[in-house]
Amino acid sequence: MASASFSLSSACFKLLSKQPAVVTLQRNNGWWSGVEMGPPDAILGVTEAFKKDTNPKKINLGVGAYRDDNGKPYVLPSVRTAEENIIQKKYDKEYCPISGTADFCDLSIKLALGDDSPVVSEGLNATVQGISGTGSLRIGGAFLAKFFPGAKDIYLPTPSWGNHTPIFKHSGLNVKSYRYYEPSTCGFDFNGALEDINAIPENSIILLHACAHNPTGVDPKPEQWKELSEVVKKRKLFPFFDMAYQGFASGDVVGDAFAVRYFLSQGHHIALAQSYAKNMGLYGERVGAFTLTGGSKEEAARVLSQVKILIRPMYSNPPINGARLVTEILGNADLKAQWLKEVKGMADRIISVRQQLKSNLEKEGSTKNWNHITDQIGMFCFTGLQAPQVERLVKEFSVYLTKDGRISMAGVTSKNVEYLAHAVHQVSK
Repeated sequence: MASASFSLSSACFKLLSKQPAVVTLQRNNGWWSGVEMGPPDAILGVTEAFKKDTNPKKINLGVGAYRDDNGKPYVLPSVRTAEENIIQKKYDKEYCPISGTADFCDLSIKLALGDDSPVVSEGLNATVQGISGTGSLRIGGAFLAKFFPGAKDIYLPTPSWGNHTPIFKHSGLNVKSYRYYEPSTCGFDFNGALEDINAIPENSIILLHACAHNPTGVDPKPEQWKELSEVVKKRKLFPFFDMAYQGFASGDVVGDAFAVRYFLSQGHHIALAQSYAKNMGLYGERVGAFTLTGGSKEEAARVLSQVKILIRPMYSNPPINGARLVTEILGNADLKAQWLKEVKGMADRIISVRQQLKSNLEKEGSTKNWNHITDQIGMFCFTGLQAPQVERLVKEFSVYLTKDGRISMAGVTSKNVEYLAHAVHQVSK
């Protein structure tokens, strides 16, 4: 009897021992065999190559986040204080409302439009918290794809931030373009932009970078913004502003919001995406805001109700910690004053290294015109370097940047700017 039991147990063991092979076979025959490998992200690829380089002089100019003059990540002191204040208040961890907290939304739109904005005082804005700038743009894309009364076409400047096209395509909009950057001058192609915008069909959507155009750093001047406003109004286009760098561009939150405020003063209704990644350094908190303006308080209320319906199946409601940090900073007069000084300090550092880079290129003996380095604004600079020159910078000097010649000025410091200027001169002379 015992022998029979042992034989049965052995048989069961042998049967069970075969099961993993069957399971493995089933796993190899998966549902996703037809899924192709996607291309690597261009920016992340630059960072990965930089990490592997052993050259002690290597420079990463592909970084998309602010760095201090030692090349280190920077947490604003005002943010540290806001964190301490939040801990002391012992908030709970309950769900945030679908649209974000009322205080956050109110403070965000007032930062963008001004405390005395009639749009705000008359309740003409529908503002919600978004998941940073990307999520705010995505909410806007979804709303426009469903409710915009004209063509579902959105026109982007050429070039534009690399994520704009996939965001709006994913939203269901048709992505088209208008001229913006002039490679021969490394500046704004104002005439080309006007010509193209004049040809955009009526009742289309146009995307405008409010300040610190990404990736070129090229912004229209105030008088050019005024002409653009007239053309946009004449063509009956709907302006969608992406304002990811308010305060971080020039150091002045009012000046950086000029285009947005001017368009509203001229009677435009707008969409607006805001981000607190750059100007408060809240990259990982993913906190931003999305706004639509309307013709009446009642219209704004209806719009808000539909925006919340779109948000609900996307992510239900936004994360609360980043919004609390923003609310703590903007809602506290002393803390806000401190933050305004800090964001100006970050902007001033970027402006300073632009000047240093241009000056050192001249010291190297370069006869090229590098005025565009200081004419451009914000974190990014389109250097005008061509792909073969970029390749030499990487291979010969361990200076890492994207193939289009764009560099992040946040990666330039007082310690590496001379070496960078020498490298750029060697590949461009």
